[in-house]
Amino acid sequence: MTTDAATRLPRVLRPFALRRYRWLVAGLALALFGDGVWLIALIWQVIALGGGPGAVSLASGIAAGGMVVATLLGGVLADRISQRTIIIGLETVKLLAFASVGVAALLDVLTFAHLVTAALLAGITTGMYYPAYSALLPRVVDAVHLLAANGIEGFLRPVLLQAAGPLLAGVIVGAASPATAIGVAAVTCVLAAACYAAMGPIPEADAATADTDDREARPPATRPAAHPVTSILTDLGEGFAYMWRTRWLWASLFYFSFLLLMVMGPLEVLVPFALRDRVGGDASDHAMVLAAFGAGAALGAFVLASRPMPRRYLSVIFGVWALAAVPLVIMGLAGSVAWFVAAGFLLGLLLDGPMVLWGTLLQRRVPTALLGRISGLDFFVSAALMPVSMAIAAPISSVIGVTATFVLAGLLPIPVAAAFYVWGRLWRDEIDHPLHAVEIDVPLDSSTSA
Repeated sequence: MTTDAATRLPRVLRPFALRRYRWLVAGLALALFGDGVWLIALIWQVIALGGGPGAVSLASGIAAGGMVVATLLGGVLADRISQRTIIIGLETVKLLAFASVGVAALLDVLTFAHLVTAALLAGITTGMYYPAYSALLPRVVDAVHLLAANGIEGFLRPVLLQAAGPLLAGVIVGAASPATAIGVAAVTCVLAAACYAAMGPIPEADAATADTDDREARPPATRPAAHPVTSILTDLGEGFAYMWRTRWLWASLFYFSFLLLMVMGPLEVLVPFALRDRVGGDASDHAMVLAAFGAGAALGAFVLASRPMPRRYLSVIFGVWALAAVPLVIMGLAGSVAWFVAAGFLLGLLLDGPMVLWGTLLQRRVPTALLGRISGLDFFVSAALMPVSMAIAAPISSVIGVTATFVLAGLLPIPVAAAFYVWGRLWRDEIDHPLHAVEIDVPLDSSTSA
């Protein structure tokens, strides 16, 4: 594609003019789709082995725990070695895990321990993928096109991971077996790895052009040799130290962690019961609410990626996130399934939409040598309270009632967001570090757009 043709593309599509990005996003799409297939196939494979709700919860919980913990190690690795090599390796590990389960199930020799081990490996690879991909993207796409590239990811994730993948898995499980669906997930691993390999080696980033707050961060490879455990802990310590001395970073991370504490428990635990008890809803109605949530997230990502980075980017992010949980109030008062679905759509729009701006902010302002670790910390801190949210939602609702729980969870984030915004002095930070100054219409480098 020529440079002129690239500049004529809609803003949100301009990263597709880059050959390496096309291969990267193709691999991302296949990986997300395969993970969506695996999520449903795993549940039904547990059931096929005779497992009940407890067994499903154990397999899913182990996968989630592995995912959260692995983000920290994944961040360290992403700052040490080729991120492209990491994600190819992760797809290879997933392939081995999925294929072994599928073959064992077809041969009728699959055990629950084998399945849980595969679920753990899948969770670990998911956790390590996020920091590697986040650190790789700025090396593939210029800063002026990062917002669009993050918007494409934000659009693909709910569509493929939460909708298309699970939908196909359900069809395959119904028509054939969970093992067949797991085999499809394994095939996507092969195809995703092939796409990443087709990207070719990525040149080292040019530190002179980095748009970051701190240009003095040293890559871990430049330090004297140390014991591996000591070295990993030192790298993690550097990431935590950077977070603590960077106001906008810790204010945003801790507030978003609190926001997920308010949202995830009511959404995942209380919505099914509220639907059943208040409006006579069933599993299909719950699926509609979750689908609406994904649709809102996809639309929010697409809209924000179609526009330039806001001048007051931190104010926009916090302003939207402050209101993100308000749709829970609608769920708490809703008298029909339609209101639950509408609230789910608004929740996805307001909660996940700003993640496009947030991902771009990390990639534009965090030093290149620290980006993998900070991306891992981002995922770790944000997700740390999600299990707590799911654990406390039911007990709290039994004490104050389901409606009161929804209303409290929907309104409490507003003053907390204001407190973090003021405490972090974010209105000053965004003026001192403008990101909108780079004109998005700058032509793509013709040397990389072929």
